Amino acid sequence: MNKSMLGGVLVGIVSALTLSAVASGNLLQRQPDSAEVLAVKPVTRTVKTPEQVCEQVSVTHRRPVQDEHKLAGTIIGATLGGVLGHQIGGGNGKKLATAAGAVAGGYAGNQVQGNMQRADTYTSNERRCRTVQKEREESLGYDVTYRLSGKEGVVRMPHQPGNTIPVRDGRLVLDQEPLANPG
Repeated sequence: MNKSMLGGVLVGIVSALTLSAVASGNLLQRQPDSAEVLAVKPVTRTVKTPEQVCEQVSVTHRRPVQDEHKLAGTIIGATLGGVLGHQIGGGNGKKLATAAGAVAGGYAGNQVQGNMQRADTYTSNERRCRTVQKEREESLGYDVTYRLSGKEGVVRMPHQPGNTIPVRDGRLVLDQEPLANPG
């Protein structure tokens, strides 16, 4: 083979490799070492936890009734009504007034005893409990919108990033905490 032909082949190979590298951008463009952070949105969820809440409340109770049928009030009222009715009139009218007084007095005594029993109350403090749902916000991370090599993307990160996200071998490095801002 002739030297000039060999030189031409070598120049052709070098030219082809150079044009290929320039066309793919690998020769003139270096890989970025970080992605620009465009937006950060916290992602949370609401967690509900049951919790028992107790408090002291004042409760009014009716005292137990000894005479449920109100016999004492009825008998005492009938007796007093009969005695008062007996004081009125004479003859057969006296008997009728005594009976009417006994009936009216029995009814009045029954009602008075009933009112007294309903009003016989006492108050105590009691502990009352109920279950309520307590809510709290739990962080799931941060949805981060970034730009890398002119393209935008979104990634969820466990921590809030700084202004940039490190890039290694063309990929985001997500497990690295951002450095604190000096100042």
